[in-house]
Amino acid sequence: MYKTIDPKEINTSELHSYLLGAVAPRPIAFASTIDSQGNVNVSPFSFFNVFGSNPPTLIFSPSRRVRDNTTKHTLENVQEVPEVVINVVNYAMVEQISLASTEYPKGVNEFVKAGFTELPSQKVKPPRVGESPVAFECKVKQVIETGKEGGAGSLIICEVVMVHIKEEVLDAHGKIDQHKIDLVGRLGGLWYVRASGDALFEVPNPSGSQNIGFDGLPSFLLETDRLTANELAKLARHEALPSPAQVKAFAESEEYRRQLPEQAKEEQIYALAKQYLRNNEVEKAWLCLLQLNNQSS
Repeated sequence: MYKTIDPKEINTSELHSYLLGAVAPRPIAFASTIDSQGNVNVSPFSFFNVFGSNPPTLIFSPSRRVRDNTTKHTLENVQEVPEVVINVVNYAMVEQISLASTEYPKGVNEFVKAGFTELPSQKVKPPRVGESPVAFECKVKQVIETGKEGGAGSLIICEVVMVHIKEEVLDAHGKIDQHKIDLVGRLGGLWYVRASGDALFEVPNPSGSQNIGFDGLPSFLLETDRLTANELAKLARHEALPSPAQVKAFAESEEYRRQLPEQAKEEQIYALAKQYLRNNEVEKAWLCLLQLNNQSS
């Protein structure tokens, strides 16, 4: 069963809640700006992402407030001074980020209120946040309004002109280490997510343009309830089925015999295959599962 909603038949605040609860986790742009009088502002926005690398393009959106249709100081500032520093947010600063989201009167410096350190930028006027692991100095190229009513977005399209990365979040190859950077993302309501520990996992990309695909899986695998859709997808990403000779050789191998009795039951074979899949040993999972095909033939 589905709860089906026509966006035009519910109020904006309710729709807003569904959107933010489902489209998540969202990266957070902690955007520092400056107005024409030199007043600094820094505020978080989770309508944010990267949209190209040549030119390097980031887009974030300060939406109009639903309750009274007013605009954010960040939007007003970039309209006066079309520059911004987009600072990324990690776990060590998330409570301060929440504090900085307070709707202070215009002219109040959230760097001071939330205890952040102002660092001078090199190519733009707004300062960057010293606590952020990565800061992108940007020129604002365009602002696109998606509407004029409360809840409408204002897409601020930015070109990155300078990048600052703390060396402490880099690995031995000079790349950003996802464990070290410890990013957080925004969910619905008051919820955030921390991208660290067991929450991090890798999914290999399909190799080349050839793979078995779901349509190439044997029917006994598609019909079983012992494998999840994710596990079937791992099998389907493989380039080709092992040959009958390979399957036979694996059945006679010391590794296989060490882990399963001579007359292994179906559930035991599936359990071993699932273990191989957890370890991303997909070839061995296939060699294991095709023993079932031999048993039924």
